[in-house]
Amino acid sequence: MPSLDTELDTARRIAREAGALLLEVYATPFSVEDKAGGQGPVTEADTRANALIVEALRRAFPGDGVVAEESDNSAAAGRFERCWFVDPLDGTQEFVNRNGEFAIHIGLAIGTEAVLGVVYRPVGDTLYSGVVGQGGFVEKAGARRALRVSDVAEPASLRLVVSRSHRSKLTNQVVARLGITREQESGSVGVKCGLLAESQADLYLHVSDKSYRWDNCAPEAVLRSAGGILTDLGGTPYRYDGSELQNLRGLLACNAAAFPHVQPVVTRFAREAGLIT
Repeated sequence: MPSLDTELDTARRIAREAGALLLEVYATPFSVEDKAGGQGPVTEADTRANALIVEALRRAFPGDGVVAEESDNSAAAGRFERCWFVDPLDGTQEFVNRNGEFAIHIGLAIGTEAVLGVVYRPVGDTLYSGVVGQGGFVEKAGARRALRVSDVAEPASLRLVVSRSHRSKLTNQVVARLGITREQESGSVGVKCGLLAESQADLYLHVSDKSYRWDNCAPEAVLRSAGGILTDLGGTPYRYDGSELQNLRGLLACNAAAFPHVQPVVTRFAREAGLIT
């Protein structure tokens, strides 16, 4: 793969600019609206950051497609060899709850694969970035270090990171079957995948169909740059070619060592629950 240094530097800069905007809104008594169709909350921060990121990407890379959560441009992914997937505020509920666990996602897919990702958590100034096959880094408190997933292979030793939202029966089944005893709760998909990428967690499950490619393009690239794996609950990688934007079959993120032990168990329970065929 050709060097993507320019793309990575640009995405990192844009993410930090958008992060500053989010923090501006975060410090105010902002209002919260409900998206149409029960798609969750939306704030001024979502729409303003969306506009900033999309405009900056189109200016920097006019030949690329851009698919962003708060934009009506879902057809772009199928028309371009290179397409950016943007979530300007992943974890809007965390933003509303003011717990700091929200992030900006800027991911680049080439062909059908996520290849470059930037995940920026403004609260705490933590930036994850990576290119698949070329490594990834986390920048925190002025320090920069390489990302690498853990090599924990024994299922009972895995550290699971889960959403703060409703606990699913499937997650309980997987935890019981694998003998997992260590869990932590976190917000954004990007924050959770970042924890895996820096070896602070080993496994993450998202067991509903309520996520989209902009939720996981950047986190997948960061995680894979660190040696991890992200698939649907059946163990199949998602494609970023525009044929499907909703993650209808959930998400499974894991270190590479444990994946062969975890995936068959997750797949079995997901199939029994009707989440995959």
